[in-house]
Amino acid sequence: MKFGINTLLWTAAFGVEHLDLLPRIREWGYDGVEIARFSFDGFPAAKIRAALEREGLECTFCSALTGELSLISEDAAVRKAAFGFLVDGIRVAAELGSPVFLGPFCSPVGKHSGRRPNEEEWKRAVEGFASLGSELDACRVKLAHEPLNRFETYFTTTAADALRLCEEAGPPKLGVLFDTFHANIEEKDSAAAILACGERLHHVHTCESDRGVPGTGQVHWQEILPAIQRSGYDGWLVIESFGSRIEEIAAAACIWRDVAPSADAIAREGLAYLRKHLAS
Repeated sequence: MKFGINTLLWTAAFGVEHLDLLPRIREWGYDGVEIARFSFDGFPAAKIRAALEREGLECTFCSALTGELSLISEDAAVRKAAFGFLVDGIRVAAELGSPVFLGPFCSPVGKHSGRRPNEEEWKRAVEGFASLGSELDACRVKLAHEPLNRFETYFTTTAADALRLCEEAGPPKLGVLFDTFHANIEEKDSAAAILACGERLHHVHTCESDRGVPGTGQVHWQEILPAIQRSGYDGWLVIESFGSRIEEIAAAACIWRDVAPSADAIAREGLAYLRKHLAS
C-alpha cells in the first residue's frame, strides 16, 4: 500500500504556487500527494505532474460536486453539467498521472432534501455513473465514489450504499472510497464494511474521528487496518484533514477549533502512526 496526504490540509485550491509543499511531503516519508480541486479551468496539470516527478512523488486526484451540480437532479440540464464536470475531472486525473478520481459524486456536498432518497434519484445516479464507463476506460482511471455522513448528504451515506450504486451501474472501474471519518458516524462495523466492498474498494481515507492526527481519536484502527490488509486492497491510504485556518475549508467542513497543534503535525504524526500500526 502507498501513503498520501491530501492538500486540503493547507489549501482549498492546489496550484503551482503550492509546489513548495512537495519537498516537505517527500521528506516526511509519503509516497504521494492527494491533490484537491473543485474547479478545473486553467488547472496546470502538466506542470504539477512534472514537479511531482522531480520530487519522486505520485498523486491521486479528488474533487466533489458543489453548488448546483447534481447527478440526481430532476433538471436534465443540471445533470448534464454535473456529468460534464465529472468527465473533466477524470481527464485531469489522467493528465496528472493519478490512477483514480475520487470524491462524493452524486449530489452537492451539504445539500439535504428533508427526506430519504427516492427511486427516481437512485435511477438517475445509476444512469449517470454507468455513462462514465467509457471515459474511465479511455483515460485508464478508476472512479471512487465517497459516501458521506448524514450531516453532509442524504444520498449514499454508507459503504453499502456506494457499493450497490457502483454494482448496479456496472463498469468495474466504478468503486468505493472508504473514509474512516464518515464511517465512524455511519457504519455499524467499519471492518465488515471494508471487507464487503471486495474488488470495488478503490480508495481509502484514513481519517481520525475529529479530523485530527490518526491515532488520537475514537476510530478503531486496531480493527480497521487489519481489515484493509485482509481485503486484498493494495492502493492508497490517504490522510484527509482540513486546514482550520483556511476560511472556506473550515466553513465547508465545520472545523471550528484546532484539532492538532498544526497542519504539519497531522501529516507527520499521522503517517508515523499508520506505518507503525500497519507494520505490527
